[in-house]
Amino acid sequence: MNPRPGFTATDHVFTVPLDHAEPAGPTIEVFGRELVDPARTADRLPWLVYLQGGPGGKSPRPLLVDGWLTRALRTHRVLLLDQRGTGRSTPVTAWLAASLGSAERLAEHLAAFRADAIVADCEHIRRQLCGDEPWETLGQSYGGFVTLTYLSLAPEGLRACYVAGGLPDLHATAEDVYARTYPRVRDRTEEFYGRYPADAAGLRAIADHVEEREVLLPNGDRLTARRLRTLGMAFGMGTGLERVHWLLDEAWDGGQLSDSFRHQVMTLTGFVDNPLYAVLQEACFAQGGKPTAWAADRVLAEFPEFAEDADPLLCTGEMIYPWMFREIAGLRPFAGAADLLAARADWPALYDPARLAENRVPVAAVVYHDDMYVDADLSLRTARAVGNVRAWVTNAWEHDGISASGGEVLDRLIRLAAGQL
Repeated sequence: MNPRPGFTATDHVFTVPLDHAEPAGPTIEVFGRELVDPARTADRLPWLVYLQGGPGGKSPRPLLVDGWLTRALRTHRVLLLDQRGTGRSTPVTAWLAASLGSAERLAEHLAAFRADAIVADCEHIRRQLCGDEPWETLGQSYGGFVTLTYLSLAPEGLRACYVAGGLPDLHATAEDVYARTYPRVRDRTEEFYGRYPADAAGLRAIADHVEEREVLLPNGDRLTARRLRTLGMAFGMGTGLERVHWLLDEAWDGGQLSDSFRHQVMTLTGFVDNPLYAVLQEACFAQGGKPTAWAADRVLAEFPEFAEDADPLLCTGEMIYPWMFREIAGLRPFAGAADLLAARADWPALYDPARLAENRVPVAAVVYHDDMYVDADLSLRTARAVGNVRAWVTNAWEHDGISASGGEVLDRLIRLAAGQL
């Protein structure tokens, strides 16, 4: 154990099958960091597993006890899980992509990193840490998708579930999701320009500049208007508009884009730390016999206001496009595999609607009314279709409300699941 201010941390490393259907096959490691209040290390506390957003997001690295951890450590022993392929869990990297030798082998490898495999990892870990005792989960964003898969596959492992901005529709295709997402991103971009009117002309000027001449990012990637527009991915977070505004505020150094601006754009749009986010973004919605076939790119054609020559220039959100795997250095090693995954039609189901309808595990979910990333109407449709779900709708926070609210959102979810509200 390693004591820190406000918590005691214990690192755990678990060896799990790459494919749980082949337990004797290749293995990977999954990492989790256990946190507990130093005054309660000897207490028998319920476990709370944090399922990070993503896909491809590692768990937070706590510096202090703040945010939702403040509330969680009052009553729980917390496991910050690096989902397979992230952080210290045998990470998916450019080196791994090269080591597998072919796009076909890489695609087959990456297909084993969806929510169903994460649930199987969790059950393997739960049995090692808790024996037969069920535990609780806190699913942020994509972590809520994993939660619904968990309730479909192994509800006996769960005592209660808390979901923050992550109730997925049980049947929606990737096309369905993006057809609803583009208008929300448009509205959020217009809100950005309404708050910072000069940034409409500012972003257009930068886009024209990089299309008229070759502007390189520090890693050698060319900065294009379409890559610039992906900065809108930040717009769904509580401080996202301000983050992009202040980035644009220091964009120029004389007649050239500043070194600081180019460095920050490279970092914010480079996917070096989380290539799985891009690789598996559309696979999160894939079920049954239909390929995703680059759904976001196809649906984009239905929204002419997103044309690159439109004025004002609209940003894009979390959508992933095939050009990214050719133009972004951090994604190039995955280009062939990404094409194969987009064409794959034999994805297994992630949710069991019949079993979910009979669910008895208490589930409390906050649905952010104005969530840019997860459609509130689809979330509420799921809340009605799944048994024992209590949903709380609010516009007090954006998609990152679980962290932005301190412990308020988690506290309310815990009390909601317990029937105290």
